[in-house]
Amino acid sequence: MTASATQLRTIGVIGGGQLAWMMAPAAARLGLELHIQTPSDQDPAAARATRLVQAPVADAEATAQLAVGADVVTFENEFVDLPALETLAHQGVEFIPALTTLAPLLDKYDQRCCLRDLGLPVPEFRALDPARPLEPQLTALGFPVVLKARRLGYDGKGTVISRSLDDLLAALEGRDPADFLLEAFVPFERELAIMAGRDRSGAIATYPVVETEQVEQVCRLVVAPADVPPVVAQRVQAIAERFLTGLEAVGIFGIELFLTAEGGISVNEVAPRTHNSGHYSLDACATSQFEQQLRIVSGLPLGDCDLTAPGAVMVNLLGYESRDSDYAAIRAQLAALPGAHLYWYGKNQARPGRKLGHITLELTGPTASDCRRQAYALADQVETIWRGDG
Repeated sequence: MTASATQLRTIGVIGGGQLAWMMAPAAARLGLELHIQTPSDQDPAAARATRLVQAPVADAEATAQLAVGADVVTFENEFVDLPALETLAHQGVEFIPALTTLAPLLDKYDQRCCLRDLGLPVPEFRALDPARPLEPQLTALGFPVVLKARRLGYDGKGTVISRSLDDLLAALEGRDPADFLLEAFVPFERELAIMAGRDRSGAIATYPVVETEQVEQVCRLVVAPADVPPVVAQRVQAIAERFLTGLEAVGIFGIELFLTAEGGISVNEVAPRTHNSGHYSLDACATSQFEQQLRIVSGLPLGDCDLTAPGAVMVNLLGYESRDSDYAAIRAQLAALPGAHLYWYGKNQARPGRKLGHITLELTGPTASDCRRQAYALADQVETIWRGDG
């Protein structure tokens, strides 16, 4: 149901994973209720919901149930049935971000077109057309080249860096080429990210630009702030603001970017929600990304995004084996590190690459370069403990 900003106290959330789980403490502080739609009552956020609608996130009939009694509906992930949700929007359900904002972002080819049309820098890209000869399309951008699934890819799933035509043909074997796009490989020096929010009045708040490191296309760590020249940080912030204003977007968004050795910047991807690259904000910013999302959705003023320490590093605790375990002893060692903030998502089934939790540690600086060196040393220490080698 749609309500005025002063009445938005019950928030429907599509998705009950760790992002919704980390949203719950902020909701309690703000006096908000979370009604959560998620497939399993064992999902991380299920136990923290004021009301649980147990159903897949793409089940629009369940979303209609979620909307009953909720003032507004927001998203923890974007794997939704957009046309079915549009029916609910026509019936008066308010979604933030609006479905018109989500529409050009859910398909990665459409997202690339949207970013380009907004005048934002993106790698050269193209869709694959199965009605045309395939090999000339696959070789048009040269090698290496990036093959991406247009829908439902995350944490590197559905993304392949190919160095030859044979690699591409093998990756596409048995698949519909229309489900993929190709984009030129960017020889980046660093990967950057920024969280940015825009409220109903059009006010924008941006978090510090951060550096991320991916291992096999899954985020290993995030360093805040990024050790980049001020002009680079300003350009990234300008990209975020242009994106938000160009789409007239309301909500919080994670924007990932590539930085080349020559100082070139291009947008990699945009997530229309809280994002892994903003987890550090839970412990190192005046307002976390999760509280910011709730502030925007409920009509509260935007919070302060400034760092409360010289810097911070967030290290993901990624599965490295297939095992049923809560890793209690190892978690105790991690939690004992000086200044550690440990988050365990309650996923006790490990598999390689699965995000099981994260840890944030304060950096003391005094410069961004000092923070970066300290961050990588701490990340190595965390991973030595996490893998049981220390």
